[in-house]
Amino acid sequence: MTKRIILAGVLGGIAMFIWTSIAHMVLPLGEAGIREIPNEQAVLAAMQANIGESGLYIFPGSGLGPDATREQKSEAMKKMYEKLANNPSGILMYHPPGRVFAMGKLLGVEFSTELLESILAVFLLAQTGLASFGARLGFVFLAGILAAIATNVSYWNWYGFPCVYIAAYMFIQIVGFICVGIVAGLVLGKSKTA
Repeated sequence: MTKRIILAGVLGGIAMFIWTSIAHMVLPLGEAGIREIPNEQAVLAAMQANIGESGLYIFPGSGLGPDATREQKSEAMKKMYEKLANNPSGILMYHPPGRVFAMGKLLGVEFSTELLESILAVFLLAQTGLASFGARLGFVFLAGILAAIATNVSYWNWYGFPCVYIAAYMFIQIVGFICVGIVAGLVLGKSKTA
């Protein structure tokens, strides 16, 4: 049975990767809620002149250093509400010029991630003893919902990611897990897995 679990995990990972590739390269789901910056050259020039290193930046910032006391943090949080009301806000993932974009490496990491997700989902499924195709599919479907809400809802809630972006990425994730569930249900067959 272990070989069938591994086979189901690998084939499920391949199915998930095919689906996410279609979702991003053929369907408009990968671009949902994402827009280009107006007057991009001026904004890029300002970023290059003012941001020194790669990093994830939040704005407006608290103005505190890394060694701020709890009292300083509390006071800065009170002022943050005013800053948010009077200034633009958001997060920015920034890389200075010179970043190498290696499509093969990025696709390899993406495939490896989805393969691991699939293998873990099938491993958890195998611990349940669920015997029917529908029950197995339902279990992996619920795992997909869990994976989809784990970060996406927080990004919407705390950082204001667009609803259409969150909905699209949650949909991509859940359908990916449905693909894994279908493959696992078929490969594992009718025998109990526990």
